[in-house]
Amino acid sequence: MPSLPRLGRFALLLLALAASAAFAQNAAQRPIVVGAGMPQSGLFADLAADLRKSLLLWQEEVNGAGGLLGRRVELQLLDDRSESMHEAKLYEQLVSEHKVDLLFGPLGSAASLGAAGVAERHRRVLVNATGAARAVQKPSFRYTFQVPAPLGAYGAGALELAKRLGLKRLVIAARDDPSSKECAELLHEQALAAGFASAIESYDAGSEDFAIQVGRARAKGVEGWIAFGLAQDAAEMVKSFRRLGFAPRLVVLQGASDPDFIKRVGQDAEYALGIAAYLPSANTHDNARFRQAFAKKWSAEPGALAAEGYGAAKVMEEAVRRAGSVESEKLREALSGLETATPLGPYKVDRSGAQLAAKPMLVQIQRGRRRIVWPEALAVAPLQPYPAWEDRKPIK
Repeated sequence: MPSLPRLGRFALLLLALAASAAFAQNAAQRPIVVGAGMPQSGLFADLAADLRKSLLLWQEEVNGAGGLLGRRVELQLLDDRSESMHEAKLYEQLVSEHKVDLLFGPLGSAASLGAAGVAERHRRVLVNATGAARAVQKPSFRYTFQVPAPLGAYGAGALELAKRLGLKRLVIAARDDPSSKECAELLHEQALAAGFASAIESYDAGSEDFAIQVGRARAKGVEGWIAFGLAQDAAEMVKSFRRLGFAPRLVVLQGASDPDFIKRVGQDAEYALGIAAYLPSANTHDNARFRQAFAKKWSAEPGALAAEGYGAAKVMEEAVRRAGSVESEKLREALSGLETATPLGPYKVDRSGAQLAAKPMLVQIQRGRRRIVWPEALAVAPLQPYPAWEDRKPIK
């Protein structure tokens, strides 16, 4: 018969095993907490509303389907008050105080860089939902994974069409802001490497006359005009083109994808190409269902930020399922090798977590509608040549 001390040790062992099992069961039932900072007050609150709505929609959907790894998902969204300089402090709070399991990036590249620094320091996975600037995805990063198309991809469609049309000389116009300038500089590098004669023309915000830039382009025999900026910039360029009778063979104006562009110039918007990160009508993976679900919950169509937030959430969800864990190293490995598709577009990253697969679409204004003409897999209409102004006929 065992001695009393041995029985005591045996009983303690059973108690320890029972406690361990109870702890494991309790851990399995605890919610998976996903944190993010974003503007819920201040200057950018309205802009960021779609990002927040898309994450809440995803949370509702994933919990309705049984959660992740059998655990309910809980969102911890902190208000950064539209001040990106406070983002690092907020993400420190999410990691240290709120003990989040996973992180989504905040709104914009500057804020995303601050959040990524915290994630890397704590070795916590962060899915970069909106940071498109090159600086956000540093080569040394190991835990930050980008979902939106990087700014370096914004000229990909224009360059491909220029090659297809046999053009040789391009001008790249850039609004005087960091994102537009980065798009232009990267496209300029790509154009030179591809053998094009390329020049960058910078312009100030609020510019209304592009006669000087058009004059230089004419003198150089420019055949393609590619511009990065807003809808109002695109509209003022087209007004200058018409007034000066300038009609290069390819006209790509980032802001032409915005419905406001057509409102500003009417039928003169025809044949211009716009650059769109997302369209509700695009035949991307699961987009029709996403669009319907978003509209049903929020009584509005999703915009680009909604698609970026939802795309980031679906990438995170798939990585967690494949990893079978929210442990950082397992999840990092899953995200590094993951190739998947979302309503925003495909996901595939390089060793630093920078997006490789996603590229914005090109839409052409045809009879007053934005029609996708590139990439071919998503195209709903063929590209139409940009005609001379005297050859245009009114649309009836």
